[in-house]
Amino acid sequence: MRSGVQAQMPVLYVGDADAAGRFYALFGYTGQPRRDGRFSLRCGELTLLLVEGTPVPAALYLHVDDVAATTDRLVAAGHPVDHVPGGECRTIDPDGNTILFTRSPAPPSQAEPDGRPSHVRRAAAVAARRDGAPAHCQIGGARGEPCADPAEVKLADSWGDTVWGCLTHADETLVNARGAFLATEDGTGLAAYLTARRTRPDEAAVAG
Repeated sequence: MRSGVQAQMPVLYVGDADAAGRFYALFGYTGQPRRDGRFSLRCGELTLLLVEGTPVPAALYLHVDDVAATTDRLVAAGHPVDHVPGGECRTIDPDGNTILFTRSPAPPSQAEPDGRPSHVRRAAAVAARRDGAPAHCQIGGARGEPCADPAEVKLADSWGDTVWGCLTHADETLVNARGAFLATEDGTGLAAYLTARRTRPDEAAVAG
């Protein structure tokens, strides 16, 4: 398709462009205000446009060279970072936008065909081998509309709530629901661990 998209520029509406600029500088973005008052930030060949105004909730998914170093910079600057199963991390910018970041993507020969994180696909593969999943996605669209796609991934949180979703809505939920994580039910959870401890009392006593 010769008339396809040639470039793209994410736009974030922020309450304070200076504060937002300092936050994104922690990821390596630099830039100056444009003549129209907008802030155009660059990191290598990537561009991020900040527009001062009423913040609109958004999410960014970033690939970084060094996850540990990026996390250290964010935490040192007072921005807490949550660790998500699969090597991803999540933080919140000064305007409440969700920032999910992970290491730089694998070479094309190793990448997933649709760009989805491999840990989400692994969880879907495990769920496909088990019974009990509902027929359709339980998450639905942003406005509450039902989703007819098959339920492929189970999500949970620390409060014990669970929900099944299609890959698309599961990705969206993992990005925006800070306490959500994948529930793979692959036999390596707490129940299996505690059962194994009870069957090996001598080992448990030594470990204690």
